[in-house]
Amino acid sequence: MSVIENVSRRGFLKGGIMAAGALVLGVHDYSWPLSGDNPPQGTNADRATLHPGIFLGINPDGIVWIVAHRSEMGTTSRTTLPLVVADELDADWKRVKIEQAIGDARYGDQNTDGSHSIRSFYNVMREAGATARFMLIQAAAQQWGVPATECETNLHAVVHKSTNRRAGYGELADASSKLPVPPKTALKFKPKSAWRYIGKGEVSYDLEAVVRGKAIYGMDARVDGMVYASVERPPVLGGKMKTYDDKEALKVAGVRQTFLIDPFQPPPAFQPLGGIAVIADNTWAAFQGRKKLNVSWDNGPNEAYNSDAYQNELRETSHQPSKVVRNIGDADAVFSKGGKAYEADYYVPLLAHASMEPLVALADFKDGIATVFAPTQNPQAVQDIVSKELGIAKENVICHVTLLGGGFGRKSKPDYVAEAAVLSKKVGRPVKVVWTREDDIKFDYYNAVAAMYMKAVLDGKGKPAAWLQRSVFPPISSTFDVNAVYGDAGHLQQGWTDIPYDIPNLRIENGPAKAHVRIGWLRSVANIYHAFAVQCFTDELAHAAGRDQVDYLLDLIGEPRTLDFKGVDYPNYGAALDAYPWETGRLRRVTEMVAEKAGWGKQKHSKGTGVGIAAHRSFLTYVATVVEVEVSDQGEVRIPRVETVLDAGLVVNPEATRAQFEGAAVFGASIVRSGEITATNGAINQSNFQDYPVARIKEAPYQTNVTIVDSDAPPAGIGEPGVPPFVAAFCNAIFAATGKRVRDLPITKLGLS
Repeated sequence: MSVIENVSRRGFLKGGIMAAGALVLGVHDYSWPLSGDNPPQGTNADRATLHPGIFLGINPDGIVWIVAHRSEMGTTSRTTLPLVVADELDADWKRVKIEQAIGDARYGDQNTDGSHSIRSFYNVMREAGATARFMLIQAAAQQWGVPATECETNLHAVVHKSTNRRAGYGELADASSKLPVPPKTALKFKPKSAWRYIGKGEVSYDLEAVVRGKAIYGMDARVDGMVYASVERPPVLGGKMKTYDDKEALKVAGVRQTFLIDPFQPPPAFQPLGGIAVIADNTWAAFQGRKKLNVSWDNGPNEAYNSDAYQNELRETSHQPSKVVRNIGDADAVFSKGGKAYEADYYVPLLAHASMEPLVALADFKDGIATVFAPTQNPQAVQDIVSKELGIAKENVICHVTLLGGGFGRKSKPDYVAEAAVLSKKVGRPVKVVWTREDDIKFDYYNAVAAMYMKAVLDGKGKPAAWLQRSVFPPISSTFDVNAVYGDAGHLQQGWTDIPYDIPNLRIENGPAKAHVRIGWLRSVANIYHAFAVQCFTDELAHAAGRDQVDYLLDLIGEPRTLDFKGVDYPNYGAALDAYPWETGRLRRVTEMVAEKAGWGKQKHSKGTGVGIAAHRSFLTYVATVVEVEVSDQGEVRIPRVETVLDAGLVVNPEATRAQFEGAAVFGASIVRSGEITATNGAINQSNFQDYPVARIKEAPYQTNVTIVDSDAPPAGIGEPGVPPFVAAFCNAIFAATGKRVRDLPITKLGLS
């Protein structure tokens, strides 16, 4: 038995415990065939009589099981999506149990990334709950011999008020399971006034287990007979082993054997990097044995990569005409007329994810089936890469998802899971691959390094008459296409092609850059460097024009309107523009509100103190942030206060939302203060928190106030949108306090700490 037996019997493929006669429901008219579809074998839904869907089941004892098909890494999606189901079901949250889904395409998109769990599945979850409520009411009405229209629900029961009859959901589960699933058109959703949980929220379902140390994370997964592995990987991307000697490694007590892992075939995608694995009885032996390996490498062409030279290369490219991705008017014609042009170069280095929990995965390959336990953001990607590496069908990869000790996008890339699966096949028994913190930092999928060139000419009122911006960064697509050097539309949209300013002559460009490390998405992705450049340049122009920064920002945003992206490749984060239009009025509103909350312009700042502002839309959410800083004569930076206002449409779980934006301020503080990954001769220089530090308590904001705009717009992103405006506002505040412009991150380059 494994220590996760109690979890695997609730929502994984073995040992389902739902009693016969239970009602099992899920959305039935979505983008994949769920109507009449059985839940994955062995889940709590699997023993039920009726199988109209896969998200919801009700036991005869009244316990409601709700499937969480998205991963939980602190964002509470594992709580918030089930809350929507429970609300439409009119269920008592105290009688709800949540089971974590395995990787299964029938659940739809399971990649918990891109800040779209609620946006993409809010309606799906409502339908699941409303369907169950409809069927429970029908069953009660039939039993009582009354019209269903006379029945209603009231917290886990169906009631008939005129006869004072009441039946609990458990009592009705068996009868309901024999009824046909209603069409979507028959469903009646609860009005906003009747919501119990939506807009009010609940604490994390896993809170007590986490606090008591009972929550199951990746490192906690264990099965009988498993061994541990630590992998020595090529120090340079694309490197290959020339020779190795494992004699000393095999002398370490507890070390069993070593195995080679083949290098990847370009492009890297989610393949293992290759190397040599030390197999041992415990992590200590595996780590110590790995240190005793004697390996020589052929580092390949990326050995020529050095960060300083690459930065200069990016900057030079950003000063050359490049591919135009959006154009309004004729900026060149205005620039050619002369007049004072304002120019600025901005730079953001590679950034690592540095999640609190380093990567880990447990795999057991036996009889042609791979069973995996992993803290992954994307179990279906696990199925895909493991099936390819082992040469088996995706359906024969069973991926159990544990809780994640942070993710930020790194754990949606399952190279570490593929390592465990490959080694299990080689070893012939379950293998847990454990990454050290050094592995985590040195072998990341880094957020792209980027250079941005900005240029503007101001009119007589100080507003830009012409604006040019050019961004150069190695694209994420290079991880999947060796020839990719330009940014794709999905990342150019992130704060670049969607600049919301009312400027008559605007040209936006993107230059080529070749990647020398694996590039991946990190919390808010390209928005980090694009918002940094746009919002800091806006602040510079405000000072050049002698204008108040808030007034100037609002002037550039202009009157409320909907942006027209005709002729622009603008994916809008995968959402339809008619459902999620780009509305400058919403950006104006959060900007005005945050200025008021911060008391902008109402207090004089003494030497070494200042405030900065930035406003940005990302992941369909509008955010404005004001950061207050104090800078000592020794260059020590303190953040006494942060004000953030957000408009994310409908917010299901307000307290969890505030927590995400508080966390975004800490995350952003780390980026600005110390976030920098560099390379020498192709190998990453940083290795742990001593040279890739994250913000400690005294370096994080002391007070972060988050205001949520009440909105009837559909739900938008929460986990990522708080980072970009914080980064820019923090840098603008440093200028206000010191007179030093932050154009290159991190601020240690300015002698600040």
